[in-house]
Amino acid sequence: MDLAIIAGQGGLPPHLVRVLLARGEVPLICEIDQFPSEIEGELPRLGFRLETSGTFLNELKSRGVKRVCMAGAVRRPNVDPSLIDAATIPLVPTVMAALSKGDDGTLRIMVNIFESRGIEVIGASDLDPDLLPIAGAFSKAHPPESVSNDIIVAQNALEHMGAKDLGQAVVVRDGQIVAREADSGTDAMLRDLNSPAGLSIDPIDIAGQALDSAADWLSGPATENVRKDVDAGAVLYKAPKPGQELRVDMPVIGPDTVTLAAQARLSGIVIAADGVMVLERDEVRKRLEQHGLFLWVHTKEAS
Repeated sequence: MDLAIIAGQGGLPPHLVRVLLARGEVPLICEIDQFPSEIEGELPRLGFRLETSGTFLNELKSRGVKRVCMAGAVRRPNVDPSLIDAATIPLVPTVMAALSKGDDGTLRIMVNIFESRGIEVIGASDLDPDLLPIAGAFSKAHPPESVSNDIIVAQNALEHMGAKDLGQAVVVRDGQIVAREADSGTDAMLRDLNSPAGLSIDPIDIAGQALDSAADWLSGPATENVRKDVDAGAVLYKAPKPGQELRVDMPVIGPDTVTLAAQARLSGIVIAADGVMVLERDEVRKRLEQHGLFLWVHTKEAS
């Protein structure tokens, strides 16, 4: 069996399995015991724990796996030292070093572990290139010209956030950051826009504030905690963090993203070309049209 999917939670792993089965490929489904995936059906499966990752790697090799694709959300599992087996002991220093780093650092170390065993790590978009939409308008609706300025503001904000290994999305309106994604993710950020408790506002002008201003927001308390309406042109911008390991952690949007954006009274969504996947694209288009939102696939060369 050539291909294994290390499947986390969410809609991406089931989507990949459907695509693979449709073209006659049957992958080995690997799931961390604490975080089972939503993949259904009779498929070859292999459960594992971080404490037995050495045995897991050996089993992959014995089954002839040459490629792995990590897809879906996985929280950091609790580690029980008493469960570490003999095959995993040599990996303990590397695994512990990975867990002490941010998400991106952790994923890079995990990629290195697989590659050191001669197993190639591939991305979800390698298995299904259609997950990456072409640049330009994905929807019938088009963004206003003013979105170019908001994109610049959003890119500056994500650059500062990326330096701290934080978040992949922001909401921008009229050159100001209205909300930033935290560890809870994009959907949670959008839900918070409708929270009665309101939002913490952190404006950043179009030219980009100095780094210390962004650092103050990242490390200090909110300076204002008042409700701010986000209609009249607010935009969700989503893109990878600078230097993000896209093979194992490429951002994704899907139908729920559109619905939550509409409920938050946003005007549209902008995603980075070749850096954000669109799941269930037909349903995404349907909901965009239903709510009158635009989706723009943006490149640095074209605003």
